[in-house]
Amino acid sequence: MRYLIDTNILIRLRTNPSLISKEILQILESYENRIYVGAASIWEIYILLQTEKLHIKSWKYATDIFDFIEEHGMIINYVKKEHLLTFAGLAPVKEHHDPFDRMIIAQAITEKIPLISSDNRFTAYRRQKLDFIFNAK
Repeated sequence: MRYLIDTNILIRLRTNPSLISKEILQILESYENRIYVGAASIWEIYILLQTEKLHIKSWKYATDIFDFIEEHGMIINYVKKEHLLTFAGLAPVKEHHDPFDRMIIAQAITEKIPLISSDNRFTAYRRQKLDFIFNAK
């Protein structure tokens, strides 16, 4: 099965996997599953690193993030026209305006793949056909 992971799951996988539930870790570690990382997540992480809002010593350069993704057998989900159209059509969700999150959500909806995140605000997008798996840890 295919899954798209949110930025917070990718960061936790790198920094502290104990913050990911056993169920989610099983999904991520199963060779039967294909795990995708949205290009928006890489962009978001790199901005957080550059602005020093995120500190991961082993991710000094953009290539370090790509290497981590590849080493874990994950696939980058690049932004396509269809994702942008879904993004543009997403109904506003109260108190959730993060453009990176909304692009990742748009990719999951467009590709019809479950999105895994620790952000419970994503549940509001289920009404917009998001298949959401919440990491409760």
